[in-house]
Amino acid sequence: MTLRAVVKGVGHYLPERIVPNSEFEATIDTSDAWIRSRSGIERRHFAAEGETTSMLATNAAQAALKDAGLVADDIDAIVVATSTADLTFPSAATMVQGALGMTKGFAFDVQAVCAGFVFALTNANALIVSGQAKRALVIGAETFSRIMDWEDRTTSVLFGDGAGALVLEAVESDGTTDDRGVLSTDLNSDGRYKDLLYVDGGVSTHTTGHLRMQGKEVFRHAVEKLAKTANTALEKVGLTSEDVDWIVPHQANIRIIAGTAKKMGLPMDRVVVTVQDHGNTSAASIPLALSVGKANGQIKEGDLVVTEAIGGGLAWGSVVIRW
Repeated sequence: MTLRAVVKGVGHYLPERIVPNSEFEATIDTSDAWIRSRSGIERRHFAAEGETTSMLATNAAQAALKDAGLVADDIDAIVVATSTADLTFPSAATMVQGALGMTKGFAFDVQAVCAGFVFALTNANALIVSGQAKRALVIGAETFSRIMDWEDRTTSVLFGDGAGALVLEAVESDGTTDDRGVLSTDLNSDGRYKDLLYVDGGVSTHTTGHLRMQGKEVFRHAVEKLAKTANTALEKVGLTSEDVDWIVPHQANIRIIAGTAKKMGLPMDRVVVTVQDHGNTSAASIPLALSVGKANGQIKEGDLVVTEAIGGGLAWGSVVIRW
């Protein structure tokens, strides 16, 4: 028998404030048409004053627990993927643990920017298959509106705030690709590309900083690396893109999403797309899209799902899941 980390529940949370593209027209040289044509984004959500990343994460976690029919103390581990934690320390994950009233187990953060959820999911899967945890909450949550340079039209219009969460549970399975749960993972990074996407501040430099991005270069790396990591993860378990029911990609840019699908030989009607409604929510985008995809009746039990993401570092990776 093989131990698999099976998805038992999924949920998401978005701040109440919806920001349409038109809201940027009064402050920077841009337009709704310009933003849509280059990114596919139509609107995004921004956190309210005093609404923190851990709050968003907690709401998403509660939704996922409800979907799974579980309570906080049924969980052994919380892994939160974020680059915008409330405080330098403690971790956002321990704040979520406290807010949920979870009195056992452990919690920690993972930081891999937009690829964060893929890295967090891979870590949670390892905890489960090694016997360290029976059930894990895996959360992606961000408040990127806090690190935007509102005078930079190339970045400020792209990002939004939100959170998504999955509940994973250890299940004994047959050890085949028909098993439900995480089937394979693939992680990568290359620090030589730091200057393509980064925040120009941090604790040891005594500044908060703003997000900086070389968009054309990130685009070039994204399509190639995302298709490659997805195919690599599939190959690890003897599958191909023809076996895939859904790609649930990082929701950064519709052109990257479409380019990756084309490179994998998959039509867009097999891709879950939420970028138009949420913008780029970094580590939150994949779990948010998984939750929306399930709620919309797209992702169903037994479907083969591939998630893939790339972010600052550069860091990128993918996970193959039988839903």
